Amino acid sequence: MHSNDNKHIHHDTRIMVIANQKGGVGKTTTAVNLGAALAELGVRVLVIDLDPQGNATTGLGIDARTFDVSIYDVMVRDAKIEDCIEPTGLKNLFIVPSTINLAGAEIELVPVMSRELRLKRAIESVTDDFDYVLIDCPPSLGLLTLNGLAAAREIVVPIQCEYYALEGLGQLLKNVQLVKTNLNSELEIGAIILTMYDSRTKLSDEVVKEVRKHFADKVCKTMVPRTVRISEAPSFGQPVIVFDPLSKGSLAYRELAKEIHYGEA
Repeated sequence: MHSNDNKHIHHDTRIMVIANQKGGVGKTTTAVNLGAALAELGVRVLVIDLDPQGNATTGLGIDARTFDVSIYDVMVRDAKIEDCIEPTGLKNLFIVPSTINLAGAEIELVPVMSRELRLKRAIESVTDDFDYVLIDCPPSLGLLTLNGLAAAREIVVPIQCEYYALEGLGQLLKNVQLVKTNLNSELEIGAIILTMYDSRTKLSDEVVKEVRKHFADKVCKTMVPRTVRISEAPSFGQPVIVFDPLSKGSLAYRELAKEIHYGEA
């Protein structure tokens, strides 16, 4: 790092929300593993777990019994986000954990003024400390996801290479447009990531073609394969690049991180 007093003035943190209202498309897997692979490139990464299921939290080895404040307290109780940041087992990678309490936040926030902007305001105080903020959203288009969309500059959409891959995507894009018009004019589609790719199936290739036809250069070249190692890693509380560094899944996330960080794989 160069010592440069003005660094924080020019510091352009990339705030990315990982969203798709379809469940099981690899959102959390992407948040955890892309975050880990970016951290490995030497940049500071903060993952914000905005899903009441807390899978990004446990997937990064954080036990719900070991922390006092979580994203719930930030969203509902005005806690400072810097008081919730937990280090992970990986250098440069940090997380704001989630707990099941967050499930009630959508209802608790209904009467609150500017409730869609809670997260945006909360993260303003920490963006200078990180190069990337990755927000993992629940699989719905409720108030939590809306907070993620309002806080981010880029939306990253994981799309599963399976039947009905594009189902619900029109709705998501319509919502992105609404958020752009009403809450966050900076929001852009940053990347479309093809997940659970199986080179042996014709279907996977058809989905890839279809997605590339719709989104052209927004689609990352690197596709994440469907592998056992990727799905096993979370139960060990580790990103796949730590759990099995030489696996196909690890290599894919490393390539993806380079593509997103450098603009080219």
